[in-house]
Amino acid sequence: MKGIKMVDLKGQYLRIKNEIDAAIQDVLLGTDFIQGAQVKRFAEHLSVYHQGAHVIPCGNGTDALQIAMMALELKPGDEVILPVHTYVATAEVIALLGLTPVFTEVNEETFNIDPHLIKEKITAKTKAIVPVHLYGQCAEMTPIIKMAKEYNLFVIEDLAQAIGAQYTFPTGESKKAGTLGHVGCTSFFPSKNLGAYGDGGAMITTDQALADKMQMICNHGQRIKYHHDIIGVNSRLDTLQAAILNVKLKYLDDYTKRRNKVAGFYDTQLKDVPFIKTPARAPYSTHAFHQYTLRTDGIDRDHFKKYLEEKGVPTMIYYPVPLHLQKAYQRPGFGEGSFPVTEKLSKTVISLPIHTEMSEDELLYICHSIKNYHG
Repeated sequence: MKGIKMVDLKGQYLRIKNEIDAAIQDVLLGTDFIQGAQVKRFAEHLSVYHQGAHVIPCGNGTDALQIAMMALELKPGDEVILPVHTYVATAEVIALLGLTPVFTEVNEETFNIDPHLIKEKITAKTKAIVPVHLYGQCAEMTPIIKMAKEYNLFVIEDLAQAIGAQYTFPTGESKKAGTLGHVGCTSFFPSKNLGAYGDGGAMITTDQALADKMQMICNHGQRIKYHHDIIGVNSRLDTLQAAILNVKLKYLDDYTKRRNKVAGFYDTQLKDVPFIKTPARAPYSTHAFHQYTLRTDGIDRDHFKKYLEEKGVPTMIYYPVPLHLQKAYQRPGFGEGSFPVTEKLSKTVISLPIHTEMSEDELLYICHSIKNYHG
């Protein structure tokens, strides 16, 4: 079968074309391209989606992380704990601010930071923990929040892949990803579950004072024009992207349902395939399924990937080189073998196509191709 896509942004656009085109036309006619009314409107709607938490839009997800850390007044030399199995942006902003990234191993089943290994990483210099809700599922936040309170640490959620995921505490209380710690940071990169047609990002917090400070940092450190009270940056969500996101936000829960339907199909069809392991579901979190990531077992993952590509099935590998082995982040004493779970995942994971526009014929073909692989 030809034409299978990892993400079908065109198909998704065509489904809501009239609304998107009208939203873009409104911006073009209004010519209010920076900080237009649509930006405020989108922030308000995303706030409602997150049970009233404050939302501060910005230029992209990487900026969101940096602005959050600036607002929390982390200083050079401070240590920030993060998972070693994640995209580089999480570590990048830590390093850019002169902070020290402290890599921590992940759980092999959920792919998220292992909370039971965090305590041994805490020192007198530790100031924050950045749990990444990888592939669409929340990290185990209950012990992380407890540890953060015990050691007076900030919790900065990276929910770029998990917007809309719901976390349930042992008490039964349920909250959305991004509202569990001090601040949540997300991305609206086009391929994300809530994606713009360009770059975009946002911070989410229930703390009014922190929200005000992040808003100022986004806008050159000013609350009143030409009065710069703190050091800031220039990071704004442009009006066109806000207008597009405001339309797509209405469909986010439907998009999540569609992705879960695809994931459920894969689960059923592939559960008995001996050389792969389907994604685990944590009991404390729903799954937004930004990615559907398999673990291969007993086969050559790269050969399997090539086989699927020859069959017309695209795949992706996230992330083939762990952060501690990246040239930019190598440190003495942390070479090959330092994080065996992550190193194993980097050699065995493979992600299948998953998006809102997938047909049953495409899914059947993908699963049939996988079942027919003989190594």
